[in-house]
This record gives sequence, structure tokens and C-alpha cells, in this order.
Amino acid sequence: MTHPHLEARHEALPHPRRWSALALLCAAQFMLILDVTVINVALPGIGSALRLDRAWLTWAVTSYTLCFGALMLLGGRLGDVYGSRRILLTGLSVFVIASLVTGLAANGPILLGGRLAQGTGAALLSPSALATITRLFHGPERNKALGVWAALGGAGFAAGALLGGVLTAGPGWRWVFFINVPVGLAVLALLPRMVAAAPPAHARRVDLPGAILVTASTAAVIYGLVNAGDAGWGSAATLLALGAALVGYAAFGLVERKSAAALMNVRILARPPVAAGAFLMLIGTALLLAMIFLGSLFLQRVQGLPALVTGVLFLPVALVSGVAGHVAGHLIGRHGARGAAFTGLLLAAAGATLPALLDDTAWIIIGLAIGSGGVVLALVAATTTALGFISHQEAGLASGIVNTFHEVGGSIGVAVVSTVAATGIENGSPAGFGAAYATAAVAATMAALICLVMVPAGKAHLPDGVHVH
Repeated sequence: MTHPHLEARHEALPHPRRWSALALLCAAQFMLILDVTVINVALPGIGSALRLDRAWLTWAVTSYTLCFGALMLLGGRLGDVYGSRRILLTGLSVFVIASLVTGLAANGPILLGGRLAQGTGAALLSPSALATITRLFHGPERNKALGVWAALGGAGFAAGALLGGVLTAGPGWRWVFFINVPVGLAVLALLPRMVAAAPPAHARRVDLPGAILVTASTAAVIYGLVNAGDAGWGSAATLLALGAALVGYAAFGLVERKSAAALMNVRILARPPVAAGAFLMLIGTALLLAMIFLGSLFLQRVQGLPALVTGVLFLPVALVSGVAGHVAGHLIGRHGARGAAFTGLLLAAAGATLPALLDDTAWIIIGLAIGSGGVVLALVAATTTALGFISHQEAGLASGIVNTFHEVGGSIGVAVVSTVAATGIENGSPAGFGAAYATAAVAATMAALICLVMVPAGKAHLPDGVHVH
């Protein structure tokens, strides 16, 4: 019989292939993050090839982040119930097949269906991949592994526009999606050899009604916002969609309060730090993706720049974002999250104001660089606010909630600015773009003032083993 102390020592031994497994998991996660922004530079090519109007192009972006965000908590719960490796590989399989279908799309419905399936696969994959990393690594090594994982978020967003330009100008826009297939198949082939299946938790119910309600409600919000660009804010369809979303969210709250296997403990959103972090994550991601979306379309459709040039022009935006992420950690460590959030959102407002007033290419890129750098400050502040002022026991739940707001915020931001700039996007003219950037600037300024009230003063401490991308 094996001595219990020897058993415990054996379980504590590091996994022999943990770093190789981490590389594969990071490659998979990088694809998911990349697909949030890689499509933006390809949008004009997609629109021309498939004859899609503004609404279809907007949904091509938002449908992915909609499913990614709204179903992420469900993906995490399924990993707990059925085993993280099984759900991880299932999600990756769905994502690879969906990428192939999206790349082969011959019309708008197939493209949209593929993007929805990509988002669903991402929602299954991402939380289970993170759970696998926390199982493979322990002690200081876990913090290093999670640091690598966290860096993928900024790198993926930044690389998306550049890679999208390179692929669109080279083999064509379809390779924005095809590129995922060989990478995904390689991970599918190698990962099962490196990561053993973990025993699932005790059987629990899965909150499908909650998942359906939150996804449908968010879809209704985005539909209402996109539809307003064509039918108007006072149209019956727009008001009905937004009203249905409010009813759906209220029903979701009631279901979650009564469910024995709730996706989200809605009571934790009443905690001021979590509410502030979720708000900052929502507005920050909305601003970031909105500015990238507008910039990509304006540079190509209005100014007539090639996809490759547009992608290269986003390189300064990527560099500034990377520097801002490094600075944010030191700034928040010394002065707390409130000042960083306020400063970051004011910079985002300034960055959006430049292209609102000046439509020269250089000023657009400068504005986007300033704005994205500011948003990164706000996003880091969101993480430390939501997780640094609550107990370690609640950190995992808060992390899942904030991650959800991260993805959903991008969908809402793109939908809003697409509606404001509807005329210019449809006609390839500057009309509406200035107003859309001005809308982003006003939203950032208002959010900066709100965060002075919502974000707690003082220094927060991010719990070990917790990640928000």
C-alpha cells in the first residue's frame, strides 16, 4: 500500500511536459484573441466579395465576441462538470471547423453562422484552457505561466490588425480564417499526449436557461443598436429589440438568483469593486474595438489605402498598447487603480477626439495610438479593481464575470459606432465617422468621471492564480 505522504509528494511533483503544454494552450488562446481584431482590416474585402452591407459587416465582428463573452461562464461550468480537457478539445474542434466554414463562406448567412460557431468554440476552449494551466503549474511557476497567458491578450489584439492586413493583401481575406485550421489541428493532435484528463467535479446541473437568456438578451441589444443605423432610434424594431433585451436581462437575474447551478452570482455585482471593474472592462473594450473598427474602414473605404498598408499603419498602435500595459502595472502599484482608470479614459477621449476633428491619416493613427494606450490603462485598472478588493474565495467568480464583460463590451462598442457612422460606411464617404469618434470621446469622458466615484481609492492586490485577459 502506498503511504499517504508519498502519494501527496507524488501529486505535488511538477508535470514533466507542462511547459510544452503551456505553449500549445497559449497558441490556441492566441488564435481566439486574434480573431477579435484580425477581421477588421479584411472587412472591405469581405464586403466586396460577398456583397455585404454595413449591418452584415458589423455582425461579422460582433457575433464572435457576442458568443465568446455570453457563453464563457457556461463554458467554464461545463469544464467543471465534464472535465476541462474534454471541453477544451471540444471547443477547439468547434473553433477549427467553424474557421474552415467561415473561410469558405459564399454569402452573409454562412459567414455569420461561422462566426457564431467560432465564438461558441472560443467560449468552451478559453476557460478550460486556463483551468488546465492552473492544474499543471504550482507555486511561483504558476504565476510565470499565468503571466505568459495574460500577455496574450494585448499581443493578440495588437497583432490582429497587422496580420489581417498581411493576409488580406497576400493570399486573400479568406486566410484570415483559414490560418486557424493548421494551427488548431496541430494543437488537437499534440495536446492529448501532453495533458491527461482530469477527473470532473461531482455531477452538477448546467444552467442552460441562464446561458440562453443572457446570450439572447445581448444579441437583442446588438440588433437594436445596429438596426438603429438604418431604421432610426425611434423605429419599432429598434425599440422592441432594446425593450426585449431589458426584459431578458431582468429574467436572467431572476433565474440566476433561484438556480442551484447559477452561471453568475448576480449578488457579487452589487459589490462596488466588482461593479466598477466590470464597468471599466465594458467601456474599455467597447472603446478599443470601436476605434479599431472605425479606423480600419475609414483608411480603406474612405482614403483608399490597401489592406497591407492599413495593417502596417496599426503597428504604432500595437507598440503603444504594449508600452501602456507595462506602465500600467507600475502606475497602479504605486498610486492605485482609480488614478490610472481616470487618466486612461481621458487619454482614450483625447485619442478619439483627434480623428473626430482631423481626417488626415497621420492624425488618425496618432489618435488611435493615444486612445488605445489609454484604454489599456483602464483595462488593467479594471482587473485590479474587480479582483484586488475582494476575498480570494470570490476571485475566481469575479474573474469570470469581468471576462464576460470584456467580450460583450467589444460587441456593443462596434454596434454603436457602426450605427453612428452608417452613412459613411455604406457610401465610402467621411460622413458620420467624425460623429462616431466624437461619440466615443464623449463616452470615454463620462466614464472617466464615473470612475472617480465607482473605483475604490487605495492600492489593490491581485490574487495569485487569477487571470483576466
